[in-house]
Amino acid sequence: MVNNVVLVGRLTRDPELRTTNTGKSVCSFSIAVQKRIKPQDGSPDADFFNIVAWNKDADYVVNYLTKGRLVAVEGRLQSRKYTASDGSNREVVEVVASSVQGLDRPRDDQGGGHEGGRPAAAVTAAPAADEYDPFADE
Repeated sequence: MVNNVVLVGRLTRDPELRTTNTGKSVCSFSIAVQKRIKPQDGSPDADFFNIVAWNKDADYVVNYLTKGRLVAVEGRLQSRKYTASDGSNREVVEVVASSVQGLDRPRDDQGGGHEGGRPAAAVTAAPAADEYDPFADE
């Protein structure tokens, strides 16, 4: 049997960290993954997925990722049933992450002399071959 999910999308809210009774870190967040073809009926052009990350992945997500950041999530689908506080039975499907990677740099929303959110042009030497950063601003 195979249960493997790979998603690339943007966080829709800041991650929430909790700690279990045994001291394990668990983080929950959600991501929006754009659809390949935009729906013509006015429905959302993205799918939304709830993600749960544990231990080191949970700590990474909480410390380095915020709403709007682009992430890659690899994991497995899990469905679980529970009884809500109003007594109704509910079922939720979520992705339990085995790997979470940030794919972009944090945005500089402070302004600080930048126009349009982009840093001012600066004259710098080209990086060495072993220092190449594909996410560096050009």
